[in-house]
Amino acid sequence: MAAIIQVKPISGVPKERSASASPRDPAFFGNPYPFYAERHAGNPSFFWEEYGHWCFAGFREVSALLRDKRFGRDILHVATREEIGLPEPKPHVADFDLTERYSLLNLEPPDHTRLRTLVNRAFVSRQVEQLRPRIRQLANEIIDGFEGDEQVDLIKAFAAPLPAIIIAEMIGLPAEAAPQLLDWSNRMVTMYMFGVTHETELDANKAAADFVAYLRSVITERRKTPREDLLSHMLSAEQGGEKLSEEEVLSTAILLLNAGHEATVHTTGNGVKSILESGLDPASLFASPDQTEATVEECLRFDAPLHLFTRYALMDTEVEGISLRKGDVIGLMLGAANRDPARFADPDRFDPFRSDGANVSFGAGIHFCIGAPLARIELQEAMSVLFERLPRLRLAEPPAYNDVYHFHGLRKLVVRWT
Repeated sequence: MAAIIQVKPISGVPKERSASASPRDPAFFGNPYPFYAERHAGNPSFFWEEYGHWCFAGFREVSALLRDKRFGRDILHVATREEIGLPEPKPHVADFDLTERYSLLNLEPPDHTRLRTLVNRAFVSRQVEQLRPRIRQLANEIIDGFEGDEQVDLIKAFAAPLPAIIIAEMIGLPAEAAPQLLDWSNRMVTMYMFGVTHETELDANKAAADFVAYLRSVITERRKTPREDLLSHMLSAEQGGEKLSEEEVLSTAILLLNAGHEATVHTTGNGVKSILESGLDPASLFASPDQTEATVEECLRFDAPLHLFTRYALMDTEVEGISLRKGDVIGLMLGAANRDPARFADPDRFDPFRSDGANVSFGAGIHFCIGAPLARIELQEAMSVLFERLPRLRLAEPPAYNDVYHFHGLRKLVVRWT
C-alpha cells in the first residue's frame, strides 16, 4: 500500500509551474490522462495545488527518483516531527497506524533490508512460477460459477476473489477467509483517499483492529503448529540471529494481503476494459506465452493500478531546478510516466504489440513491489483463461472507477458474453 502524504502548502510557486486538479472530481479520477497530457506538453515537473507539493510526471524523472537515495518513504529516522512540521499521530487511528508501522513500503535501510530479505524468498520468480497451475485452476473454477449467467460485474465476481485467495493461501490463511480479508482491505484502503473524513478514519481503524485481532489468533496457532506457509516462515526465519517481532509479522502479513491483491484487481479490471475498448481480437493478444506477457505489460502501462507514490526529501537538495528542503514531500506520478510521449510512441494508444514497451507501475529501486512476479503471473494466467473461456466478452454498461485517485481501479465492470 502507498499512503498519500499530505503536508502544508508551499508558498511562492510560479504560476506557470503549478497546476490544479481535484482528486475527488469524478471526471478527473475517471480519466486523469488529459491532465497528464497537459503536464507533458508544458511542465512535467509541477506543483500540484490540491496536494501542496511538487510532482513529477516524466518517465525519465520518475524512474530516476524512485531509485534516488536522497528521497525515502520514511523521514523520522533523519528528522523529528517538530523539525519538519509533521503532525502528531491521531489517537483514533492507532490500530491502523500499527499496521503501517513496520510496513516494507514505509521503512528505510537497514530495517527495510532486514525485513525484505526475510520475506523475499517466497516471492522470487522461480518460487511463484509453481503457482501457475493453481491460478489457472482457480480462474476456471470462478468462471464455472458465473458462466451460466447473462452478465456479471467482473470486478466482484472474478478480479477481486482470485488474487485474494492466492495470497491468502500463500500466507497460510483459508481460501474461505478471502471475502472477509477483502472487506477489511477495502475499508483500510479508504485511508489513502484525498480529504479523508473522520468517519472514514474510524471505520478504517476498526477494520485494521479486526484484521490484527484475526491475525494474532492465527499467529498464536502457528507458533504451536507451524506449517509450510509464509506466515510460519516469517515467525521462524532468522537473519544474523534476529527474528521478526510479532508487530513486524503483523504489518508484513497485512501489507502482503492488501497489496498482494489490490494492484492485481485493478490491473485485471483496467486491462479487460482496455482490451474490450480497443477493438483488438483477444485471441491474438494471448496467442503465445510471449504475447500474453506483452499484453499484460501493456495493460500495466496503459492504465496503471497505482498513479501517485510519495517520497520525503531526506536532505536539502534540488531536482529539475526545484529547490527542496529536508522533509518536503514529492509526488511520483507512475500513471503519467507510463504515458510520457518522450518515452512512448503514441502513448495514449493501447498497443500490446508495441516495441517500446516498459512501465514503472511496480515502482523501482529498493521499494520495487516485492509481489510483482506473483502479480504478473496472476494477470497472465487469469486474463488468458478469461478470454479463452469467454471469447465473446463485451461491455454491458459503461465502466465506473473508484473514488480513490491514486489507487486507479474500477468500482464496477459489468460484462456479458451471450
